[in-house]
Amino acid sequence: MKASPSDQRQILDIQRHDLALTALAHKLATLPEIAALNAATIKSNNTRDLKIAAETELSDVNRELKRAESDVEQVVTRLQKDETRLNSGTATPKELESLQHEVVSLNARRAELEEVELEVMLRVDGIKARIDELKELEATLATEIAELTDRKNVVSLALESESAQLKAERVATVTSVDKAIYDLYEKIRSGGGAGAAALQGGQCLGCNLSINAIDLKHMLDSAEDEVIRCEECRCILVRGV
Repeated sequence: MKASPSDQRQILDIQRHDLALTALAHKLATLPEIAALNAATIKSNNTRDLKIAAETELSDVNRELKRAESDVEQVVTRLQKDETRLNSGTATPKELESLQHEVVSLNARRAELEEVELEVMLRVDGIKARIDELKELEATLATEIAELTDRKNVVSLALESESAQLKAERVATVTSVDKAIYDLYEKIRSGGGAGAAALQGGQCLGCNLSINAIDLKHMLDSAEDEVIRCEECRCILVRGV
C-alpha cells in the first residue's frame, strides 16, 4: 500500500487520539467517587432496610404493650371493684374473707403483669433508640451520597469535555487522511492491535519489540510513501517521527 508520509504521520496522530480517548474512558469509568458512591449507596440501602425492620418490630411490640396495658387495666378494675365492696361493709363475713383472698391474689397478679408491661416498655424504648440512630445514619449517608454525586458530576463533566474535544480533533484529522490507509488502521485496531505506531531506534513502539536488522534495513530502504507493517503486531509503522 502507498500513502504519503503526511498521511502516515496523521494516522499516528489518530492513534494517539484513540489512546487518549481510551485512557479517558477508563478514567471516567473508574473514578474513585464512583466506588465511594456505590459503597455509600449500599450502606444507605442496608440502613434503610434495618430501619424498616426496626419499625416493623416496633409496631409488633407496641401491640404487645397495648395487650399488657389492657391486662393490667382489667386486673386494676377488678381490684378496685373488690376493694370498694370490702370497704362498703355490706358483705357477709364469708364474702369478706373470700374478697380479701381475691384482693391478695389480684395484687400479686397485678405485680406480675406490671413487670411484664415494664419489660415491654423497655423494649419499645430500645427499639425507638435504635430507629433514631438508623435515621441519623441514613441522613448522614444521604448527605455523603449527595456530596459524592456532585463531585463525580464535576469530574465527569471535565473528562467528558476533554473527550469531546479529542473526538472533534480526531474527526478533523480523519477527514484529511486518505481513506485507504485509514480503513487499514481501523481494521488492525478492531482486531485488538495498536493500529499504528512509530518506528524508533529499530523498535516498534506498538508492541515494544525490536526489529531484526534485515527487516529493519528493508523498512528504512523502502520508499517514503510505502506503508510498512510490524511483523509481530501487524500495526502500521510510521518512520521519521
